[in-house]
Amino acid sequence: MPISFDHTRIRVSDLDKSIDWYCKTCGFEVLKRTDKSPSGNQLVHMQIPGSAHKLELTYSPDYKVEVPEDLVHTCIRVDDVVAHCQMLEDAGIEVWPGDWKEKFTPDNDHKMAFITDPDGYEVEILAL
Repeated sequence: MPISFDHTRIRVSDLDKSIDWYCKTCGFEVLKRTDKSPSGNQLVHMQIPGSAHKLELTYSPDYKVEVPEDLVHTCIRVDDVVAHCQMLEDAGIEVWPGDWKEKFTPDNDHKMAFITDPDGYEVEILAL
């Protein structure tokens, strides 16, 4: 029997803000929005075009989102890490580590950076 990894769920404190952030910074598109799931949550399923894995954003007004530092992160792959990180910085998004430009030398084949979403979830950025 075939098995596949379908989606990852994260809780967010402001659904519209998170949707906007993931679309603008990571290239996600909204697939489906549910205003009330069977458990009473608002859900948004998102996906990066061409990727099989989905991200599920979950919002409930009575749930306080607390993201433990360095516990979990997601990862996106981009054609050009340097150009993507520069685009993010130009848009006012903090890219870390802060010295990523110095580390991204032509002879460095493993370029990696991070950004942090509005709730504190880390998003790793790697080359395709």
